[in-house]
Amino acid sequence: MAVSDVRPEGPRIVWSAPLRRPLEAVVREITIVPRGRVSRALKRAIDLVGASAGMVMLAPVFAATYAAVKATSKGPALFVQDRVGVGGKRFKFYKFRTMVEDAEERKAELAHLNVIVGPAFKVTADPRVTSVGAFLRKYSLDELPQLWNVVRGDMSLVGPRPPTVDEVEQYSAKQAQRLAVMPGVTGLWQVSGRADIEDFERWIELDVEYAKTWSVWLDLAILAKTPFIVLQARGAR
Repeated sequence: MAVSDVRPEGPRIVWSAPLRRPLEAVVREITIVPRGRVSRALKRAIDLVGASAGMVMLAPVFAATYAAVKATSKGPALFVQDRVGVGGKRFKFYKFRTMVEDAEERKAELAHLNVIVGPAFKVTADPRVTSVGAFLRKYSLDELPQLWNVVRGDMSLVGPRPPTVDEVEQYSAKQAQRLAVMPGVTGLWQVSGRADIEDFERWIELDVEYAKTWSVWLDLAILAKTPFIVLQARGAR
């Protein structure tokens, strides 16, 4: 199956999707980088304190966003999907719904508009996005429910974005290394351009770089930079 996209500034690019492999086969290719007990404990402490405090302080924003989504479009306020985390562990991923209720069913008909050359999906000016959803995406408010994923231990505040199962089933051995660390709400990809980065290999390079060089200090630096990126709505779609 071939997925194509046309960019106004460049030639037509065609990406041929590899044969899908069972998730278990991809997981076997992941190399987990050992981390010290103290570093892991500090990261978890930062996650718990940061996510818990964020949920308390942003409770009015949670409530207002929930009400806005419910009032302006048909369907549940929360979007729940199976995603793949560290070591190939599957978990339920939460975010505020920003698309129409049947968005997943309509995904195939938009495949030719995918701007990501690789096993990921993103459409510029996606027609499935609601008016409220566009605002939420612009300022990343749709991601707030993932703080609950952090509290649960499914995600970290900082790490690669968690992919879907069907995306992971198309990963090469190199791409699978982004699953060597816990996925995050923000990360190197987000603070390096977010949706402006359409080269999937560059996206993978950033994620693998993080997986290899992770430290508490790097996490704190990314967390400090994230609010400025979000407020500027840089690369958000």
